[in-house]
Amino acid sequence: MDYSSLIEKRKKRFAEIEELISVPNFYDDPRAASEIMREHRQIKKLLENWSIFEECQRNLNDNLELAKEEDPELAEMAELEIPDLESQIETLQQEIQYALLPQDPTEDRDALIEIRAGAGGDESSLFAGDLLRMYQRYAELRGWKTEHLGSSPSEVGGFKEVILKVSGDEVFRYLKYESGVHRVQRVPSTETQGRIHTSTATVAVMPEAEEVDIEIKADDLRIEVCRAGGAGGQHVNRTESAVQVFHLPTGVMVRCEDGRSQTQNRERALQILRSKLFEAKQQEEEAKYSAQRKSLIGSGDRSEKIRTFHFPQARVTDHRIQYTSHQIEAILNGELFEFTEQLQKAEMEQRLVDAGLESES
Repeated sequence: MDYSSLIEKRKKRFAEIEELISVPNFYDDPRAASEIMREHRQIKKLLENWSIFEECQRNLNDNLELAKEEDPELAEMAELEIPDLESQIETLQQEIQYALLPQDPTEDRDALIEIRAGAGGDESSLFAGDLLRMYQRYAELRGWKTEHLGSSPSEVGGFKEVILKVSGDEVFRYLKYESGVHRVQRVPSTETQGRIHTSTATVAVMPEAEEVDIEIKADDLRIEVCRAGGAGGQHVNRTESAVQVFHLPTGVMVRCEDGRSQTQNRERALQILRSKLFEAKQQEEEAKYSAQRKSLIGSGDRSEKIRTFHFPQARVTDHRIQYTSHQIEAILNGELFEFTEQLQKAEMEQRLVDAGLESES
């Protein structure tokens, strides 16, 4: 498909935004300014990719011609470059297609990952810990930063619940597919008969909410302070630094105790609460388009079983796209790229159809 006309529209819009940004009172409305700057970053990246895409296409055409030359050395050099150029063009084409689709304004935001142990007792809490380490490692590999916001450790070394903040470029775009029920099938270390046990953990990925997204009124909050749990003698256990925040209109409660001060825990709790309320607001709006939403990969439904980690067969299967990898150790060590790529591809194919931008193939 020829995207030239759509690119021209984006170039015009980019010029309009550049003018808007130059206006002296541009930042008087923080919410509007934030949205416009987000659009500015998205279009800028699209135009950069388009420029590289055109250059690669020119280089590919030149190499295809050079490969026909009578000079065997020159022809061989040209042929060697062709596969890399074709691969680069395919990748850029996918990025350009994705950027031309209607954008979710939360995709370039930081994200909060909430992991909860599910069915399976101690084994499920250990699995929650495995997932936490997997996402921390995945973030490292992508050049993102992580911050531990709160947790409830289990007695066996795992987690009943843990919340991680991930910061970087387009974090939510790549992590949004992780929301749902993850299942593990393996032989626990305490199992003497060698039987395979099945356990689950629930993952919720929320885009970080900004203050302009959700207004939290002081009258709607009940904030309590108490002593944090943990081993005796720790700083957090000697002072009333733990904070519980109740949002009275919705009944949502957030508890933070991992910070070293009451102030830090209060800030973290409000940050988590704001993201939870923002997520609920988004889900309420998206429910109006439930038929379309369910057709997309990464709908974010926490009750949906999305992935199984089967240790005896060393495989990981994503049930939404029926994709299986037999690199379970690498995946648990953060190598989630193949799943992200396949999920993005499946989502983009559906969105291209919905937007009338189907590829010619």
